[in-house]
Amino acid sequence: MPRFQAVLFDFFGTLTHGVRRGAAHHATADLLGCSAEALVEVLNGSFYERASGSFGNAESTMRWVCARLGVHPSDAAVRAAVATRHRAVRADTRLRAEAVPVLAALRHRGVRTGLVSDCTHELPAFLPQLAVAPLLDAHVFSVRLGRCKPDPALYLAACYRLGQAPADCLYVGDGDSQELTGAERAGLSAVRLAAPDLADHVVLNADHGFDGPSLTSLTEVLDLLDLVPVA
Repeated sequence: MPRFQAVLFDFFGTLTHGVRRGAAHHATADLLGCSAEALVEVLNGSFYERASGSFGNAESTMRWVCARLGVHPSDAAVRAAVATRHRAVRADTRLRAEAVPVLAALRHRGVRTGLVSDCTHELPAFLPQLAVAPLLDAHVFSVRLGRCKPDPALYLAACYRLGQAPADCLYVGDGDSQELTGAERAGLSAVRLAAPDLADHVVLNADHGFDGPSLTSLTEVLDLLDLVPVA
């Protein structure tokens, strides 16, 4: 049997290439009547509050952002900004070429797979459209659970949904949000994805305390599923 019965993945920067905000975000700023730089500053400074769902749904969250920016767009402009931001985040999301093959290989081996993501409202909305969606057995989104990494509740919720004990699960992430040490504290094993493209990845709370193994490609996850000798 595999050493791990399930593998949990971070999303942004792990199943996807490193995150860099593209030009589409400027359209959101234009709709709100502020500069792109001011919008990015507020988004970065409020990420964990927004990712834990503190301000309600996507429209309510956008209104909170407007209040922080000191702008007062119309209701129609706010709704348009929500839709534009959704498209911008989706445009910035580029799955790694190996993401689907690795998830498929895990499934072929009988290993369960899960997603644990610190995210705002956009990811749960567009994940079903992505090629990885049918290959993930469980999803845990911070914005829906009301907690962010490294809170153990996220990892334990994923283990529960997969029907596995934490000790039987491997967590794979790029190390943002102190997610690797968080996974270990929850009882999982963890490995860092240190792919070359992550050098300029948007990181808000790097996991400097993690001293465990690192991988340069998702395909190396498969090498960790060594057979355990039968007693």
